[in-house]
Amino acid sequence: MLCWLQQALRAYDNPVIDAAIRLANTMQLPVLVYHGVRKDYPYASDRLHHFILGASVDLADGCRRRGLAVVQHVDRAERREKGLAYRLCIDAAALVLEDQPTFVARWQAERVAVRIDIPVFAVNAACLVPPAVIGADVTGRTAFLRRHEPARATWLAWDDEVAEVAPYEGDLPFTPDRLGADDLGRLIAELDIDHSVPASAAHPAGRAAAEGRLARLLAAVLPGYASARNDATRSDGASGLSPYLHFGVLGPREIMAAVDAAPAGAQHKRKFADELLGWREWFHYQARQLAVPEGYHRVAGWARQTLADHAGDPRPEHETLEAMLRGETRDETWNACQRQFLADGWMHNNLRMYWAKRIIAMTSSPEAAWATACYLNDRLSLDGRDPSTYGNLAAMFAGAPADRERPVYGKVATRGDGSTRHREGGAAWLEQAAARLVPAVTIPATAPVDPYLTGGPPI
Repeated sequence: MLCWLQQALRAYDNPVIDAAIRLANTMQLPVLVYHGVRKDYPYASDRLHHFILGASVDLADGCRRRGLAVVQHVDRAERREKGLAYRLCIDAAALVLEDQPTFVARWQAERVAVRIDIPVFAVNAACLVPPAVIGADVTGRTAFLRRHEPARATWLAWDDEVAEVAPYEGDLPFTPDRLGADDLGRLIAELDIDHSVPASAAHPAGRAAAEGRLARLLAAVLPGYASARNDATRSDGASGLSPYLHFGVLGPREIMAAVDAAPAGAQHKRKFADELLGWREWFHYQARQLAVPEGYHRVAGWARQTLADHAGDPRPEHETLEAMLRGETRDETWNACQRQFLADGWMHNNLRMYWAKRIIAMTSSPEAAWATACYLNDRLSLDGRDPSTYGNLAAMFAGAPADRERPVYGKVATRGDGSTRHREGGAAWLEQAAARLVPAVTIPATAPVDPYLTGGPPI
């Protein structure tokens, strides 16, 4: 039974692995877990490779503790192994993979599924309540919550499946890598990827780092979450868990079990649950209903129309892509936001809203604004390329209509920086954040238009 993981990079509390074990047990077959990383995925960089491979090391260790065989492969010039997923399927009874609605995991899963002759099972490991359970007829968040909230208790309880068959020891169509944490730096340095975007010191890779973030949430963030979450100047205003959720190092079930058991006040728990389950899983549900979740056409039609009506307006705040990429625009607050992406591979959600809104005025057209926002997010952020970040961007390009039309934006509401600048010490915080030392990232040869406008995958 082949279990192919791409983003659900955890050994325990992983529905994809558990589904593979349960199915394998019924057929008295061993499970083989496969995780591979290609070097030419969009925006492949030191930052993303370090995070992914660090998680893969811990994934493999955990699977072996569960009595499961694991094979890994890192694509590189001297070890090109094309079509590994297909080749591993040749001797498999079935393939169990992730029901992941965005980016490479979706494209590759769909391509493999239509080209192999064995049963394929897609299992969601990113959400507490799988989007498929909600049904396909929900059109708004309120209706989504009416179905989602009653279903949560059913999915909170979870016991890891136990393999009844010894680990797979049969033949393989390639020589797998045996990744170790001490070897990753050397391996990544030799790859033909973007080395100008370094690994994030603020969000280290691996299971231990994720558990540390979860412990920090419970001790320092959750007790004041409802009141502190919108203050980007506070170190205790955000959990910083989104990178670990995006790559599946932690799952929402484990997080919510810890939150429910924490001594924090009920209002803080409710607000955190609304963000993690109400908003994040709503964005996952939306993405699953869209053929191209990262496409500009997902923005509400009225917003695209009003932005198009004002596409010819003068744009005195226009900036070059180079200035934006490096956080060197004329807008100090925007630079402070962008430099969080550059330095940390993550941005506080309150800053992201200002950052995304301002891009509309800083680019040559609404389409260019969308493509630029997605490009910067996907290339630099550890939680880019995600249903939640695409959903948040779409909300910033639309949201509730403004009370009057404005140049460039039309009826799309603008956003100021007062929620940060007008706090005590906020102006000084922004000044310091806008002056942070950041890596000198390379500039692309062409503007980042595809795939965000054409509707096709960027590979």
